[in-house]
Amino acid sequence: MDIKKLIRAELLAMKGYTPLEPVEVLEEQLDRKVIKLDGNENPYGCSPKVFGALANYPYYHIYPDPQQRKLGEALEKYTGISRQHIVCGSGSDELIDLILRLFLEPGDRVINCPPTFGMYLFSTGICGGKVIDVPRKEDFALDIPGIKKALDKRTKVIFIASPNNPTGNVAGEQELLELVDTGRIVVVDEAYFEFSGTTMAGLVPRYPNLMVLRTFSKWAGLAGLRVGYGIFPGEIAGYLMEIKQPYNITAAAQVAVLASLGDMDYLRGNIERIVAERDRLSSKLGELGGLTLYPSRANFVLCSLRRGVPAREIWQELRKKGIFVRYFDAPRLKDCLRISVGKPGDTDALIEALKTLPVIASEAKQSHP
Repeated sequence: MDIKKLIRAELLAMKGYTPLEPVEVLEEQLDRKVIKLDGNENPYGCSPKVFGALANYPYYHIYPDPQQRKLGEALEKYTGISRQHIVCGSGSDELIDLILRLFLEPGDRVINCPPTFGMYLFSTGICGGKVIDVPRKEDFALDIPGIKKALDKRTKVIFIASPNNPTGNVAGEQELLELVDTGRIVVVDEAYFEFSGTTMAGLVPRYPNLMVLRTFSKWAGLAGLRVGYGIFPGEIAGYLMEIKQPYNITAAAQVAVLASLGDMDYLRGNIERIVAERDRLSSKLGELGGLTLYPSRANFVLCSLRRGVPAREIWQELRKKGIFVRYFDAPRLKDCLRISVGKPGDTDALIEALKTLPVIASEAKQSHP
């Protein structure tokens, strides 16, 4: 029996999403402590209140609330938007998948603006859609005329990450509303909203085709518990609640979110530390010479290496030293490294490691003769 004959042909040909290795696996491979700056995770972890809340929760043997009632109440207070517009998912990744399941017929088209978050491409393929790439401009700004030109009768969804991953820049409100005016579903992914302070969420109730996604993975340090949420037009929120898995948010994740939202002073303090360290990291990288830094409003920095320096080799040399940054094997990013913001000691270790690399050292000498 050839089982492949029963599998969807487009999935057989599809390239899977490349996830990151967890820190314990990396440390086992290298037999040393590592500095992990490749996943945009929060280096300060979650609120201390999360640990106590998880330890004391008495109902792990009972299915969690499928209606997400307490989460909705807490997120209504946090966002200032009525809970009828809010749906939670197992990370914002699940919400991306649910949106596409709701709207796509086989062969329908989704606008993607690379370089950007890889899950839009991945989930579109899984859901039977076709991705239409409209590359960003040289400075990674959106090509609004290009997006409009790419629209046709089968275009259903436009994904825009703001701040964009991996470039860190935000999209302007007016250009996003220009896309909303096309009548297509516009999904604004605000995974890094807490670091940028720029949002479209308040406009969602006014437009039937505008949606905003957020996550607790970055700012709240809950990446391992997988919980995100979306702000949707009320009608769409209702449909998403109908098609989601009944118990898609675990009891542990719900407890952790409620504890996090009850400790905002602590978490805001960590956000401020990360933003300050982002600026220091950018400054230190700029002092090395040989690097072009792109302004970031997120918790990471994208830099490109000038004069044809192979970014992949730098990435590999840093791995040998136990420092993990992100390298993307894509044409627009082949000379780039994305570096997550860590603690000050992580920045210092990264800079010192880079200084020991001959290609960086030679560039530094030419920049500072």
